[in-house]
Amino acid sequence: MALSAGDVPTMYAVLVNSLSANEAARRPAEAALAQCETRPGFCSCLLEIISARGLACREDVRLLATVYFKNSINRYWRQRRDSYGISNEEKDHLRKNLLLNIREENSQIALQLAVLISKIARLDYPKEWPDIFSVLAQQLQSADVLASHRVFMVLFRTLKELSTKRLAVDQKNYAEITSHLFEYTWNLWKSDVQTILQNLSMLSPRNDIDTILEQSNDLILICDRWLLCLKIVRQLIFSGYASDSRTAQEVWQVREVCPTVLTAIKSLLPYYDSFRDKQAKLWDFTKRACTKLMKVLVTLQGRHPYSFIHETVLPATVDFCLNMITNSEQSGTSFEEFLIQSMVLVKSVLECKEYRPSPTGRVINENTQPLSLEQRKKNFAAVANDMLKAVLPGDRVVLLCNILIRRYFIYTAKDLEEWSENPESFHHEQNLVQWTEKKRPCAEALFIIIFEKYRELLAPVVVSVLREAMAVSPPLETDITAGMLLKDASYTAAGHVYYELSNYLSFNEWFHGSLSIEVSNHHPNMRIIRRKIALLLGQWISEIKGDTRKLVYHALVGLLQDNDIAVRLAACSSLCYLFQESSFSELDLFECLPTCWTMSFKLIEDVQEFDSKSPLSYPMLIPILQSGINIDSPDALNLLEDSVLLWEATLSNAPSVVPQLLDLFPYLVGIVNRSFDHLEATIKIIEDYTIFGGQEFLKSHGASLAKIIDTILGNVNDKGLLTALPIVDLLVQSFWVQLFPVEAPPLISGALQKLIFISLSQDDGQNPSRTNVRVSSGAILARLLVMNTNFSAQLLSEPSLSASIQQAGISVNNNLLLSLVDMWIDKVDDANVVQQKEYAMALSVILTLQVPQVIDKLDDILSVCTTVIIGSREIKTEDDTSGDITSSSWLGNNNSGYSLSSKELRKRQVRDLDPIKQASLENVLRENLKAFAALHGDAAFNAAISRIHPAAFAQLQQALNTA
Repeated sequence: MALSAGDVPTMYAVLVNSLSANEAARRPAEAALAQCETRPGFCSCLLEIISARGLACREDVRLLATVYFKNSINRYWRQRRDSYGISNEEKDHLRKNLLLNIREENSQIALQLAVLISKIARLDYPKEWPDIFSVLAQQLQSADVLASHRVFMVLFRTLKELSTKRLAVDQKNYAEITSHLFEYTWNLWKSDVQTILQNLSMLSPRNDIDTILEQSNDLILICDRWLLCLKIVRQLIFSGYASDSRTAQEVWQVREVCPTVLTAIKSLLPYYDSFRDKQAKLWDFTKRACTKLMKVLVTLQGRHPYSFIHETVLPATVDFCLNMITNSEQSGTSFEEFLIQSMVLVKSVLECKEYRPSPTGRVINENTQPLSLEQRKKNFAAVANDMLKAVLPGDRVVLLCNILIRRYFIYTAKDLEEWSENPESFHHEQNLVQWTEKKRPCAEALFIIIFEKYRELLAPVVVSVLREAMAVSPPLETDITAGMLLKDASYTAAGHVYYELSNYLSFNEWFHGSLSIEVSNHHPNMRIIRRKIALLLGQWISEIKGDTRKLVYHALVGLLQDNDIAVRLAACSSLCYLFQESSFSELDLFECLPTCWTMSFKLIEDVQEFDSKSPLSYPMLIPILQSGINIDSPDALNLLEDSVLLWEATLSNAPSVVPQLLDLFPYLVGIVNRSFDHLEATIKIIEDYTIFGGQEFLKSHGASLAKIIDTILGNVNDKGLLTALPIVDLLVQSFWVQLFPVEAPPLISGALQKLIFISLSQDDGQNPSRTNVRVSSGAILARLLVMNTNFSAQLLSEPSLSASIQQAGISVNNNLLLSLVDMWIDKVDDANVVQQKEYAMALSVILTLQVPQVIDKLDDILSVCTTVIIGSREIKTEDDTSGDITSSSWLGNNNSGYSLSSKELRKRQVRDLDPIKQASLENVLRENLKAFAALHGDAAFNAAISRIHPAAFAQLQQALNTA
């Protein structure tokens, strides 16, 4: 039975009781709400309560109503077979009235309203809610600051939601939104910044700031609105245009926005110090504003690097950031978060691959023909390189290097205090913290980049700082002096760039003359140097030669016995690297092996954190694994099976894929080449590396991964293929945004060609396994076509593929794409629900391609799409869960609180972010039919449509017209 306006008082009373501390009142109320949420009118009643402002309605009850409303959108907005859903009439009522209730004084409720409006917009825009942006734009005309602030809050949340829709039609819609919204938002932002600066200038010398702000809250609201406008401007430029790194087409808004943003930073920074001890809100605003403004510059440079190459943008921004980093007089007007972003921007510019000069230099256009894409990119890179040479001459590079080591690498008194209080946490903080979160790691990351770019210039500088520090801080020093801290900083620098310093510094002389003596200095204060040496020995592993190697082993085992846990953990980490090194000598370690073994177990007992305990086993575990999974080892015959299982168990339980584990992956190539006896465990190992290793894994071992997949797909039987194909699908699903179109071809082209061969291979006969293999292979290829049509076309046009298929006697009618279309149409009934949608999406994309023969297949293509659309409304699959973190789907069946493993959680996140899962097949098909008609002409389109059976045409109309 539907709820109506007459039920609102009852609903309000139930919400009140659900907030009660009295369990006897709360539990029945929660049960009643759970029953009501499936009834029509529930969300309308909630909206009435949310809209009821004043003393008669409690704020906490209204806030709870917004939470229930938001959860109902997640669960019931999309109509499903097992739920009543929300009727179209009620949806229309809710959409209209939500936009009338945006002006909400309670900030928490306003935020929840913005979030739930954005969730509805993601599902309904543009089909069911085409006027959302025009209605919001009308409300912006009001002079009411609070009203415009709330509108911008809704706009930001909605734009952020819509930006995650990645299909071509969604990106086109986003570009249209950008063209309508950008100018107004940008002009308001520029107007607000002047208002803010005028007010800050007026208030900064006064001592009654709090009184003034209490009398009027407009300034704080304008400040918040200004930050929202900034986020919207950034979002529009980021998502409204394809990255110019692919198109080499300048985005004019970057040239417009960045200089103004830089000017705003310079104007606001002085107020950070002015309000520090005078007014907390304005001080906090200044801090947040400067940091966010710098983040905008970082984001736009990363998204549109070529548009950033302008005389008013790139050199001015880099020069400003360098001044903030190197000038000590700026320390009073800057702060850690802002300095981090300044370093991030300089680092991003210096390592930007689009700015690397071409060996052939700039392209001179000597004719009237427009420059090609690659020629335009070369010219952009040449201009950027000239700009960077001007803003970063040699003396400034040397100054930056010295400042980073001497100022930013130095431990502060706070660092040393944290170390003393909890050495274990301190060690993990130094090694596991994201480099963009703390000043020292960020400075170290920037140092590595500038050293790689200017290594010949900076190598002597680093060695000079190292020798200076060693001279002022003798090995037997016991006091924590500036010299000792500089020595630690110089050791840090030397560890990061060991690969180049070996040409300027003899490790043997350094070890015997200083490091070995310092390791033996057991004074508590020397833990600073002992820990750094423990790390240093692992970093310089390749330079440890001859008899020194045995001494280094003994030194590290000795450091395992240190009184400071941070030192012991560092020693343990370096021992792992030494054990993996190709020149590792068991004989050199033999004497101290019992001590090493004993102290490793002792360390496991002494540490408290799991991140410490798990990797601590690596000094023992990694050598065992290396020996067991090495097929050239004499013990491989007896140990390989158990070692592969141990390897998979280690990866599954590791807190992260650390370098020691990452370095093991190439062994898998030999194992697969030897036999497929361990195929199931092999696939799990690849899955672990893919899920947790991410881009670092692909960069390091992409070639090995490609070899393994090619070997498996080309040699195993149908059962083995069914085991292996999900990993190919996971690769495409997980990394398509990052991989395509540059890195994907060398990584997975061979595997994908094999899938084409399998999909088009011999008839299934009575073999269900062969049918499943063909269906699964076809689904991966369908996904590929939807996600990257150009790459798919390139793949299908490979001459070697056509030759192989012809040699196998497979008939393809001279067109592999059309043969795949026939396969998708033929096998759709054998596919599961997810695969059917992939088939239908691919067939819909086919309609937009310039393939004349497609018009003859229109009837079959539309039949498949219609069947999938109507079928998806009737069947709810396990994969179609809402993903709502407030639902019980995240708990075990008994609601005991058991949660998914991190691996399963990551796999679910990949599925939930899948653009094909998120896409509306109805909308895609509708848009692609329009493109099809435009491509082939109305006459041909109408003729093809007329050939469709009337009953099938009626079903098509039902599919496209029914939400």
